[in-house]
Amino acid sequence: MVGGRQLRKNAKVEIGWCEMVDIPSLGLRHVHAKMDTGAATSSIHATRVKPLVRDGEKWVEFWFRLNAGEKPKRYEAPLIDKRLVRSSNGDRQERYVISATFCFGTLCWNGQLTLANRRSMAFPLLIGRRALRRGFLVNSERRWMLGKPVQ
Repeated sequence: MVGGRQLRKNAKVEIGWCEMVDIPSLGLRHVHAKMDTGAATSSIHATRVKPLVRDGEKWVEFWFRLNAGEKPKRYEAPLIDKRLVRSSNGDRQERYVISATFCFGTLCWNGQLTLANRRSMAFPLLIGRRALRRGFLVNSERRWMLGKPVQ
């Protein structure tokens, strides 16, 4: 797997309610992420989301800012789906879905990310149940168990 060892199906790795996550398929490192066992699908903050076609394939363009004070950067990814998602406030939104490689420390796997405006949320990345059920145990009393953010 990219950048580390693949997570084994029987492995149980304890993580905190928030962790640093790498998304090498997008070139992102040390993204502050909240673990959310109430959300089915993982989600990343995205603005200016726009579908496009490249060589006959569906792609999506979006802008993401890793840290406050930085300018947003443009990203592109193959579009794998559009689906209705119930947001945290109960509204249903149609969101674009992309495939991404996630890494928690040296453990990496492929999963899905919805693109959503998370401006009002404390974390730009939310990791949902579908990703967590790969063998992670979320300890709600702990955070940054895989490494603390650099201040």
